[in-house]
Amino acid sequence: MGAPIARNLLDAGHTLTVYNRTPGRAKDLVSHGAREVPSPAMAATGAEAIVTMLADDPAVTASVVDGGVVQALGRGAVHVSMSTISPALSRRLADAHRGAGQAYVAAPVFGRPDAAAAKRLWIVAAGAADALGAAWPILDAVGQEVLVVGDDPGAANVVKIAGNFLLAAAIEAIGEAFALVRKHGIDPARFLEIVNGKVLRSPVYESYGALIAAQRYEPAGFKLKHGLKDIRLALQTGDEVAAPLPLASLMRDHYLAAVARGWGEIDWAALAKVSAENAGLTTSGDGGRGRGDG
Repeated sequence: MGAPIARNLLDAGHTLTVYNRTPGRAKDLVSHGAREVPSPAMAATGAEAIVTMLADDPAVTASVVDGGVVQALGRGAVHVSMSTISPALSRRLADAHRGAGQAYVAAPVFGRPDAAAAKRLWIVAAGAADALGAAWPILDAVGQEVLVVGDDPGAANVVKIAGNFLLAAAIEAIGEAFALVRKHGIDPARFLEIVNGKVLRSPVYESYGALIAAQRYEPAGFKLKHGLKDIRLALQTGDEVAAPLPLASLMRDHYLAAVARGWGEIDWAALAKVSAENAGLTTSGDGGRGRGDG
């Protein structure tokens, strides 16, 4: 996700210094005018703004806190955090930046890499008004709309986590329904055409349903292991306010089962494979018909 976002910032005329935890990943950005540096602190030094797009809380902590970003970033600069992280970490980062005379905006996004490349991300943003103002040219350059949810940065992360919970729940429902129709010898693509075309009419069901019907899980737009991370975040966020999420508990177990089967690196739509295999169906190379089909 970070690469297409960075490319859009370059295309919008921003001067860009980049750091990637995986060596070699920034070559394309460098060829388009970015400057690559070997540490997050060097990326922050002298910057008016820094944007982070990282996998999880430990990665953000390692880069921003342990990696020296807060210390290297100048007074008055803004950190735009686009990662899906816990509300608690987001609030800790806001406090750390405030103490250093800097601004912080939580701005997690909804959208897959193709949406990021097309500047079609939905951005959920929260932070102080002046921080949002400083971040706005960045957000406007990478998304189709910025949806502000208040001045508490953690609120943006709650919305993102709850939204990903809904997306995962849709994938779980598609997987279970497809397993049912397959067991009765019905083509899941035809089932999706009927149900989503006439009853649901949801772009989420359309896009993920097509992936699941075709069993097309690679290349991963969003890795299944990150889906497990987000469901764990949902449960953790619910625990903090005594909000039970029984469906999230079920999906956590299904994600764990998927990771245990070695599917952590493929698309999180492969959560549907768990329901299919539990029903005795094969899940690759069977054209939609597998063992146990009627």
